[in-house]
Amino acid sequence: MRHRNRRIALLVAALLTAVAAAFIPTLVSNADDFTAQAVTHKSPFNCNKTFYANNWVGTPAHNPAKSIDWQSYGSDAINGETVRATAAGTAYFYNEGSTSYGRWVKIVHSDGTSTRYAHLATQVKAPGSSMSVSQGTVIGTVGSTGGSNAPHLHYEQRNASGTVVSPVVEGVSVPQGTKKAITSTNGCSGGNPYTPGGVCGSGYTQINQHALGTVGAVFLMYNSSNGYNCVVTLKYTSVGTASAVSATLQVEGGTTTKDSGSFAYYAGPVKKSAADDCVKWGGSVGSTTWTSAWSHCD
Repeated sequence: MRHRNRRIALLVAALLTAVAAAFIPTLVSNADDFTAQAVTHKSPFNCNKTFYANNWVGTPAHNPAKSIDWQSYGSDAINGETVRATAAGTAYFYNEGSTSYGRWVKIVHSDGTSTRYAHLATQVKAPGSSMSVSQGTVIGTVGSTGGSNAPHLHYEQRNASGTVVSPVVEGVSVPQGTKKAITSTNGCSGGNPYTPGGVCGSGYTQINQHALGTVGAVFLMYNSSNGYNCVVTLKYTSVGTASAVSATLQVEGGTTTKDSGSFAYYAGPVKKSAADDCVKWGGSVGSTTWTSAWSHCD
């Protein structure tokens, strides 16, 4: 009986090992989604432009999986929109004619990751050319070339091994099965050398933003390790010259904290503990002001 029980125990252990091994590829595959984020990417459109980033699944399946289609938002049609590099690197220009990507650009970034921009109507360089680009450099315009049914921008982020990963743009992750409206800060800085992450400090990632016309933007950051939110308002006008700017943050059940004054570059950081609590956040540059409704409650 002891031998029989021992054989059963060994068989169970072997089955558990096999089951565990079966899940390892899934875990590794999911981890790939985070390898492309050593380089920070902005939206591929002009300052304050808002378009949908659609990481869709369906029949037929989106090819390649985890790529996104940038699509029209509200009354703003995407056709003909200027396309900008989402991060710095070396751009390579291609034309597949009436098939596949059509007119497209690949940008290889400093860490070996890359981005692709497909179905372009126009390109700033001839196919077969290359050029060095900064974040925000214009590379073409949105169209519907190649195997496209309607004007949109097909966009990919690939890790250093060439695998397509779910993108993170403007600090917003767009996993499969989601469609998110994202506002561009590409080319908005007006020479402002500061970033929301740099102002809030280590551990903070962007979870939302709101453009203040063309004069600035308010950013909501979060630190998952300590549960704190951080609000920063960056100026895009009169950069380097002291002028009115503010940043505000309120946690539900508490009072509003505001940093306001005559600043050269930004207001904030305003930080509050807000894990599992709703917040109101906002800011102003000059006479342009905005405050959110209660949001980000989890």
